[in-house]
Amino acid sequence: MARILIIEDEEKLVRSLKQGLEQHGHTVDYVLDGDVGERRLALHREEYDLAIIDLMLPQKTGFEVMQEIREKNIKLPVIVLTALHTMKDKVQALDLGADDYLTKPFSIDELLARIRALLRRPDQVLPPQLSIDNLVLDTASRRVFLDREEVSLTLKEFSLLEYFMRHPNQVLNREQIYSQLWDFNSNNFSNVIDVHVKNLRKKLKAKGDHRDFIETIQGVGYRLKG
Repeated sequence: MARILIIEDEEKLVRSLKQGLEQHGHTVDYVLDGDVGERRLALHREEYDLAIIDLMLPQKTGFEVMQEIREKNIKLPVIVLTALHTMKDKVQALDLGADDYLTKPFSIDELLARIRALLRRPDQVLPPQLSIDNLVLDTASRRVFLDREEVSLTLKEFSLLEYFMRHPNQVLNREQIYSQLWDFNSNNFSNVIDVHVKNLRKKLKAKGDHRDFIETIQGVGYRLKG
């Protein structure tokens, strides 16, 4: 699960990418020009795990975006996604700080594999299986077990539980949860997180020893008790 920013001016393509990536548990924002994309990354650098950047963008090219974010010491992984495929373009993009380079047309499966590879870097390695007592979450198969009995979760419930399990015993406020699991264009209504936590809690309590793993911190947010 990663939070991804796509900077791409082909709106039909970017909407398709967003849908495909979100179906695999990622949270995706997108912007349609380079200037807005560079400012988004500068202001919200800590909120994203990875950026996908086209090279031929209005207002500011992908080359310029990469140069500027690297000059600002923004280190998140960058995948270049472009129709430009000459060796000169590729070398220039890599020299400016791109971590990978994918030419159009491409398959969503290849893009997902590139994303997984970048997020497996040594300083970002995350275990494929998370467990707290008798609760086990498998990120590869996207399955959850409690006392060895499978718990059927929606995609958003799975992502929410994964986020909690990666931060056990930490109080996570609603703003943190929302920024991690919902994109900038989501319809933000006040109890969206509470509704999903309620449903997740209900499904977990229906299995195993009926323990309530998720603690409500009144007026703040939630904590997964490890």
